[in-house]
Amino acid sequence: MVSRVGKQRAFPLIKQAQSILQNSWLELASRWILGLTFIYASYNKILFPADFAKIIYGYDLFPIALINLIAISLPFLELVAALALIIGVYPRSAVTIINALLMAFIILLSINLLRGHEFNCGCFELQNSGNNVSSHTTIIRDIFYLALGLQVFFFNRYRRWCIRPAQPGQAGWSEA
Repeated sequence: MVSRVGKQRAFPLIKQAQSILQNSWLELASRWILGLTFIYASYNKILFPADFAKIIYGYDLFPIALINLIAISLPFLELVAALALIIGVYPRSAVTIINALLMAFIILLSINLLRGHEFNCGCFELQNSGNNVSSHTTIIRDIFYLALGLQVFFFNRYRRWCIRPAQPGQAGWSEA
């Protein structure tokens, strides 16, 4: 049984955490961090789709017939969603795409980690440059990015620096 005093202490902490998560500057920073990260991640993949296709093949999880399609289309999906986050065009839709990609990356890396298969994930560079990041570190990094994405997704106040911000009376709007 929880005492009344314990409940009174918990509610201010919950309200304080909610007010921090509903800070429009934090939402803007999260959008920009995710957007810039995914633009950077898509750059080499767009320039060198054949190298990216080899990395996708190394995951050993996709049908061979789909590897080239994934290698060509995925970087452009990352780029478009990232640009939409940064300029604020349908940010909730853009972050939904980013979060889906992050969940897929986390699952794919976890499957290969469980199989004992460590390799270059193809996130930011396509060639082995000697500074390989472990799959454990990559999964932790992706979970951090997913947390940022969830903050953007659940943000329901006025969004700063958006081309298409929500208007009063629309979904995604509440008074501060």
